[in-house]
Amino acid sequence: MISTFAQAGWLRYASPKPFYRLAGRMIPGFAIAAILFVMPGIQIALFVAPTDAVQGDVYRIMFVHVPAAWMSMLLYVVMAAYAGLGLVLNARLSAMMARAIAPTGALFTALALITGALWGRPAWGAWWVWDARLTSELILLFLYLGFISLHGAIDDTRRADRACAVLALAGVVNIPVIYFSVQWWYTLHQGASLSFGSGVSMDTSMLAGILVMTLAFWCYAIAIVLVRVRRIIDEREF
Repeated sequence: MISTFAQAGWLRYASPKPFYRLAGRMIPGFAIAAILFVMPGIQIALFVAPTDAVQGDVYRIMFVHVPAAWMSMLLYVVMAAYAGLGLVLNARLSAMMARAIAPTGALFTALALITGALWGRPAWGAWWVWDARLTSELILLFLYLGFISLHGAIDDTRRADRACAVLALAGVVNIPVIYFSVQWWYTLHQGASLSFGSGVSMDTSMLAGILVMTLAFWCYAIAIVLVRVRRIIDEREF
């Protein structure tokens, strides 16, 4: 009975055409949510959060940099998971989702690198250092761009999906390297901005600002990925 219900319900959205219609209904809600979250997020970042005693106001870049860095890693894991499902189960929609996620993941990775450089210049006296975390984040950008380029270089779509899945799965090893790099090696980059039990306190408004901006970025990512996957379905299914 349960399997019959599932088959009649959510499982039908594993097919591209039903998912196309579902995505169309979801996009406006997530787009509006992104706007509703980003407005208070910016207000907290610029006007509510106190000035840092050490870094002054330049630390406010953190409210974009930290959520962007989180998103760059999380989206890669999600992309690789979809690509892996597409490879193992020969699922068309999963491969399409992986392809739709890649540009947004690349965008957040580039944003993390750019804001990190803007933050690093006053903090370290240099726009860029070959720091373990910065270097591994740069490798992540190359992985996203490689995924996008590889798919565009192969004419046969299903073969491109399989090749990109292998690349995405191989690149997953870089995610723990990024996350734990500040613990494994000597690095100029500060430790985790949020780490329970670390003894490092953060003003409540700072924490709220980071979390609200993260929600805004998530909602934006979902909305834009759904827009992109609908276009991919248009190209391949209709």
